[in-house]
Amino acid sequence: MTSTEEPTKTAPTAPPAGDVESQTPATGFGVPGILSRWRREDLLKKGSLVLRVMGFLFSLLAFIIMASNSHGGWEDFDKYEEYRYVLAIAILSTLYTGAQALRQVQEMSTGKQFFPARTLALVDFFGDQIVAYLLISAASSAIPITNRMREGADNIFTDSSAAAISMEILAFLALAFSALIPGYKLSNQSYI
Repeated sequence: MTSTEEPTKTAPTAPPAGDVESQTPATGFGVPGILSRWRREDLLKKGSLVLRVMGFLFSLLAFIIMASNSHGGWEDFDKYEEYRYVLAIAILSTLYTGAQALRQVQEMSTGKQFFPARTLALVDFFGDQIVAYLLISAASSAIPITNRMREGADNIFTDSSAAAISMEILAFLALAFSALIPGYKLSNQSYI
């Protein structure tokens, strides 16, 4: 091309039309975004219920094991303050997680809530954290005395005590993970 010739100008063309129906919109918008959010909310509801039921079962097992840990003489849980604390917190945790699981089942089956969603999210968040703290506190208070007893005599009493403590630790883990779900709801302002 010489300096006297003008470059040929081409008119801009429209982008290819393609198949309009199969185009995927940006995530979070339109029907796919709504369906994705519904699936996520449903998964959170079910996950929360599963964690609460697990917490209930572990707390109930800790309660039953510790309450039946009476073998006479020094092998009676009622003689030790730490074991009475384990039993009391196991009872409290069983009642709390059972009531929360029943509430969630009722909400999922009827689709109605007794309280506003924000209030429920706050109660779930703080309730799970408080009960989880009490569970780990009770378990950690009973571990040293159980270890000292096991050094002297490893029998059914110390094995039952260790089993009840283990169940409380598992209940703590279930409630600690359960507290993450309402924390997520509160931080995203999505009250499911």
